[in-house]
Amino acid sequence: TRVDIGVAKPLSLFVETYGTEQGALSAEDITNVIKIAFDCRPGAIAMSLALREPKYQETAAYCHFGREAVTKDGKKFFEWESAKDLSKYKSMTSAQVTAELKDSNYLTKWVD
Repeated sequence: TRVDIGVAKPLSLFVETYGTEQGALSAEDITNVIKIAFDCRPGAIAMSLALREPKYQETAAYCHFGREAVTKDGKKFFEWESAKDLSKYKSMTSAQVTAELKDSNYLTKWVD
């Protein structure tokens, strides 16, 4: 993901599967699923990962990744470990993913 400040569409998204895509979905379809399912704007990423909550002492110790996502005293820790369920897209065709992307304007104004 790359962010450019001061341009009409400040975010671009590139997905490289190295040929590992399976089923009917192409790399472009997978990119479209990401556009539908995730808000990749910097502020939205900060909100979804709860980065504005001061909790860095605990998250800095013993590695940032591979830890259990937990909530303590109302603060979310390791929220990036909570996987989003995208299994509904697995059985879709390319045309269905494209139609869902057109129905969703969630990121189309933000991602090329």
